[in-house]
Amino acid sequence: MIDIGDTAPDFSLPRDGGDTISLSSIRPGKAVVYFYPKDDTSGCTKEAIAFTDHLEAFKAAGVTIIGISKDSVKKHDKFRDKHNLGVILASDEEDDVCERYGVWKEKSMYGKTYMGIERSTFLIDGEGKVLKAWHKVRVPGHVEDVLEAAQNA
Repeated sequence: MIDIGDTAPDFSLPRDGGDTISLSSIRPGKAVVYFYPKDDTSGCTKEAIAFTDHLEAFKAAGVTIIGISKDSVKKHDKFRDKHNLGVILASDEEDDVCERYGVWKEKSMYGKTYMGIERSTFLIDGEGKVLKAWHKVRVPGHVEDVLEAAQNA
């Protein structure tokens, strides 16, 4: 699992709109990379909207927001358009980046276990070091916590 002080694994992933995004391409700027389970579900939608609502404040702090899930680029495009999202949505359909960040976990619901993305967020500096990590994220108030950390970084 990636944590504070670790070097964030670089990645190059397809993103909404058809381009690709890599962590190294936004340097020397900072990044918030957040992992979420699935497009257009209640918690994931609230999280993406909250990041979008605070996007200007993140930009003022020199931070790019990248949301990553296993959903396809086509699903990301629909999700972005439906909710007028302004954050970058990257597709990790092969689980490679989720595995390297340690967010691909065994989960359970209603007594059944399955593999899925553990909602997690990483604040990464312009040199690729993790400044702050949030694991097992609860959405209410989370984006405000991330923004405060980004502004103080």
